Amino acid sequence: QVRLVESGGGLVQPGGSLRLSCAASGSIISIKAMEWYRQAPGKQRELVASILSNGFATSADSVKGRFTISRDNAKNTVFLQMNSLKPEDTAVYYCKADVQLPTSVFFNPYWGQGTQVTVSS
Repeated sequence: QVRLVESGGGLVQPGGSLRLSCAASGSIISIKAMEWYRQAPGKQRELVASILSNGFATSADSVKGRFTISRDNAKNTVFLQMNSLKPEDTAVYYCKADVQLPTSVFFNPYWGQGTQVTVSS
């Protein structure tokens, strides 16, 4: 079994910063991509940023220059540093990891439970 636990969400004023963390635990052989998604009320879930185990990272145009994704491979943890937050960044943020278990050669996706980020004055 694999468990992903997010933390770091909360209420912040426009222009403020938050740092999200997501730690994966369980019988993990390897993790390929680790990603952050978000879902605002009434909207579809969207990919915010992605990072591979070699450090190659990409992010959505809407957050470029403001959000930075990073990861600690030794701790199976991914981070999302969010700066210059805007009200439109308000959403539930989910992490996702493509994980290889000891019983398989394939990588399967696992999701965290989500953490609320609210940007409001």
